[in-house]
This record gives sequence, structure tokens and C-alpha cells, in this order.
Amino acid sequence: MAYATDTSTQGSNGFFAGMIASLRERNARRRLYRETLRELGHLSNRELSDLGLHRSMIRRIAYQAAYEA
Repeated sequence: MAYATDTSTQGSNGFFAGMIASLRERNARRRLYRETLRELGHLSNRELSDLGLHRSMIRRIAYQAAYEA
């Protein structure tokens, strides 16, 4: 007598696809954070003042741009 078994991995494919999508999103957010931090950090105090910012605000603004958008 022969038995047939279903060995598809349909359920785990969705899990791994979701995990990969999550990692890509996290990397994109981290990249945006670092880029914003770098760009604002290169501005002079005068340029920051013209934008209504203080140098101590740079990290918070970069975080908000990347993670709260």
C-alpha cells in the first residue's frame, strides 16, 4: 500500500517573505536615519538657525524622519 504526503512549504514561504520584507524596511529606515543625520550634521550653525533648528535637535529630527513618518 502506498501513501501520499503533502510536503509543500507554502506556510513557511509566507513567514520568510514577511521576515525579509521586515528586514528590508528596517534597513531602509536605518539608511534614512543615517542620511538625515549626516546631512543635517554637515550644516553650519547659521544654516541650522535659518531652518529654525539647533544642533541638539538633529538626532531627534532624524529619528522622526525615519521612524515616525
